[in-house]
Amino acid sequence: MSQLFDLYQKFGNAAFSKKICEIVPYFATIDPQFVSLQPGYSEVTMPNTTKVHNHLGTVHAIAMCNLAEIAAGIMADVSIPETCRWIPIGMNVRYLAKATTDLRGIADGREIDWEIIGDKDIPVSIIDRDGVEVCSATVIVKVSLKK
Repeated sequence: MSQLFDLYQKFGNAAFSKKICEIVPYFATIDPQFVSLQPGYSEVTMPNTTKVHNHLGTVHAIAMCNLAEIAAGIMADVSIPETCRWIPIGMNVRYLAKATTDLRGIADGREIDWEIIGDKDIPVSIIDRDGVEVCSATVIVKVSLKK
């Protein structure tokens, strides 16, 4: 089992969210809060605060990319076999609507065969408080054997 998944199960959502931001400080820029984490699935929220706004007063596109990356990356970590490692190698993003509320990033990798090494396309949906998808992303990670 993944060390991060062990931490998640031990600490729960709030403490785990804080710990991830200590491990990867850049994630702290969006104040992420894990809602759910399991192999093949994660949900992470971020508040709509002025520090993540663009010049229009809406959530900045790159803040949404950050949400997509944390949701997909941590989910990948708890999904791959112990004998593997992963690294992000790309992201495709579509901005679908203005983001004006708190957001929820949902990474759903339940259809991915995590046992096979190679590139994995992880779909991530960013939805607002009203359930409107404001951003759609595919985070590509390379899964390889540990050296």
